[in-house]
Amino acid sequence: MGFLKGGTELPDPEQSPLEAEENAVLDKLANKVVDKGMAVPAILFLESVKPLNYIGSQMMVFFEPIVQTVFNFKDYSTLRTTLEKRNSIEILLLKIEEFDAKSFAREKRLKKFLKTERKKWKWYQRYLGIFTPKVDVPDEVLTPPETNPDEKKK
Repeated sequence: MGFLKGGTELPDPEQSPLEAEENAVLDKLANKVVDKGMAVPAILFLESVKPLNYIGSQMMVFFEPIVQTVFNFKDYSTLRTTLEKRNSIEILLLKIEEFDAKSFAREKRLKKFLKTERKKWKWYQRYLGIFTPKVDVPDEVLTPPETNPDEKKK
């Protein structure tokens, strides 16, 4: 079966398909996408152009002199070489989804905290918005709670 070369073997889950530097660039890109609130459009776009990732990376080579004046050249070059690999788009999609889920959970915790804080306010502070007290958000609300997998089983 020579026509199935390389297509029948499953990738090793313990071996990372990307280098640490490439992973860092994809993390940075995924964080920027989620911070700007563009997770859903980015996922839709990346899913639609997934088969064209190599052509996109070659277009990045063409636009490199123009982009080089605006962006960090090292990150751009690393992103270009990362996109040449077939599974890089899928890894980027997974990172965007992961960071978006973390961001959503953080927003949910923050809204819950603010709702309980607003219940402590006087009626004119809640409904009229005058003399509203300054709310200090504790770090426990902003950072995700540390969950131990052994604690979930108990």
